[in-house]
Amino acid sequence: MTDESDVPGDAAEEPQLAPYLIENARSSRSKCRTCRRNIDKDTPRLGILLEGPYGTGYLWHHLKCAARRKFEDVEAAYEQEAWAPELKLPALDELRKLKEVAEKARSEKKDSPWAERAKSGRSKCKHCDELIEKDSWRVILDRTVEFFGQERKGPVNIHPHCVAAELNSEDCATEVDGFADALRQNSDQAIAATDMNALLAAIGELD
Repeated sequence: MTDESDVPGDAAEEPQLAPYLIENARSSRSKCRTCRRNIDKDTPRLGILLEGPYGTGYLWHHLKCAARRKFEDVEAAYEQEAWAPELKLPALDELRKLKEVAEKARSEKKDSPWAERAKSGRSKCKHCDELIEKDSWRVILDRTVEFFGQERKGPVNIHPHCVAAELNSEDCATEVDGFADALRQNSDQAIAATDMNALLAAIGELD
């Protein structure tokens, strides 16, 4: 199940592995199980012990990724001082702040679809690839994207007049049914009813 990058030292010499291990990655071969990216050599990583039918070994996470998504494991590892004495690590309170910021961002995440005014003229419509003018309306829809072999949903900016075509595209993950009601509900309630009606008119009929 594990290779030399997953288990510290010789497995025959260390048959009993600790439930947690924090160390600097000894190569760039291991992948973070949270963000799915490689963990660069000498970057702090948290190993969480997994005992499975094919063997025992650590599942690795960037220490900061673990703080954002698995803080209880980070806290337990710190309580057990699961690292070599010479290793310099961020304080637990510093990692707790990462957790709090991540939780706040997740709590404020909007559901698709919603509408907003473009804050600059730099964003592009992901359907037609044309720029969206500053202060003009843009509609945020979900699109299915492949991320390290897994399918995930991600928000994309769409011109109002491109919404109908985008909703009919194969990788669009926003439902057509109930679209108008969802757009009204998920958008900022400060948007005037006349503006919302004009936006829906610009979007047009949906199949």
